[in-house]
Amino acid sequence: MSKKRRDKKGRVLRNGECQREDGRYQYDYIDTIGIHRCVYSWKLENTDALPYGKRNCKSLRQKEKEIENDISDGMVTYGDSTTVLELAQKYVMQKTGVRASTRTGYKTVLNLLKRETFGHVKIDRIKISDAKIWLIKLQQKDGKSYSTIHTIRGVLRPAFQMAVDDDVLRKNPFDFPLVNVIVNDSVRRDAITHEQKRLFLNFVKNDEHFSRYYEAIYILFYTGMRISEFTGLTVKDIDLKNKRVTINKQLLRGSDMTYIIEKPKTEAGTRVIPITDDVCKCFDKILRNRNYRNEPIINGHAGFLYLDKNHMPMVAMHWEHYFQHMVKKYNDIYKKEIPKITPHVCRHTYCSHMASTGINPKYLQYLMGHSDISVTLNTYTHVEFDNIEDEIRKLNDVVI
Repeated sequence: MSKKRRDKKGRVLRNGECQREDGRYQYDYIDTIGIHRCVYSWKLENTDALPYGKRNCKSLRQKEKEIENDISDGMVTYGDSTTVLELAQKYVMQKTGVRASTRTGYKTVLNLLKRETFGHVKIDRIKISDAKIWLIKLQQKDGKSYSTIHTIRGVLRPAFQMAVDDDVLRKNPFDFPLVNVIVNDSVRRDAITHEQKRLFLNFVKNDEHFSRYYEAIYILFYTGMRISEFTGLTVKDIDLKNKRVTINKQLLRGSDMTYIIEKPKTEAGTRVIPITDDVCKCFDKILRNRNYRNEPIINGHAGFLYLDKNHMPMVAMHWEHYFQHMVKKYNDIYKKEIPKITPHVCRHTYCSHMASTGINPKYLQYLMGHSDISVTLNTYTHVEFDNIEDEIRKLNDVVI
């Protein structure tokens, strides 16, 4: 009869258990995919005293019970050596066929995880509280914005869900409402008023330096195009005879300064929009002023409306900077400051002002290139009290 193995306290050890020379307990087992693994603990039972100076941990017997449950459920928890970064990388590797801008976002998240201690922690060690504390740290200590953290969580939540679906984890530690954890500090992009738009356009039109961009800004205010759609326009997209503009692409530039032509942001973004006589005149002037000797070709497309000093198409960043300088100069000159205006504020303003005219919401959805009408109704239309008051007054003329 074989002699039973015992620990240093004389307790009988089970199959797979042993006590090492340094006093730690070890349990060896074979996981669900046939790999030999082992776990350790300074305690055999939960009631054991922790050796002096050692960090608190689960007892070996408690870990064994969890392993037994996992194996019976076909899971490989407790021995999985995958880190948060490796899990995110595995998830991103499967996201083929995504837009270049999306790939850039993935790269940004992976680079952040490489720098963060959190990114090198094993995924089976991450609890919901750990995930929440890390996100709070990103905002409060590192100064990350809500939108940035939303992007980070947008990678990690599906990545951890992949681990759950693969029976590696029981629970997704990132499956919680983000707004309940960190402060949504996103700046609301309200539309400006008709008067503010008029003042700003008049300022740009009469400014010695910025007047060269007046037509472009007018077009943004009166078509609601995304700035990437506007920069992606080429001469052949503009039909002045029929007063139409075809939007079927957008121009982007990556962090490596590579120019990219992509389809519009949504499938609904591909559209043909009618334009007013004033917008036609603006496009006509832009086309007449084009005098470029060397036309850059991006992914087979040429004839872009504006080129920068390097004779390459202007992108969103150029226009963001121009708007910033215009608003600053306006506010430096006039006592009454104008709100922050960006290319997206132009789009926001167009949608809100069109909505106030009573246009059919479905028509407006088409003009904006929104795939979901709820975006048109809930996100981009800014309701003012005066508009509501006018609608109530109209009821006085209705006979019930």
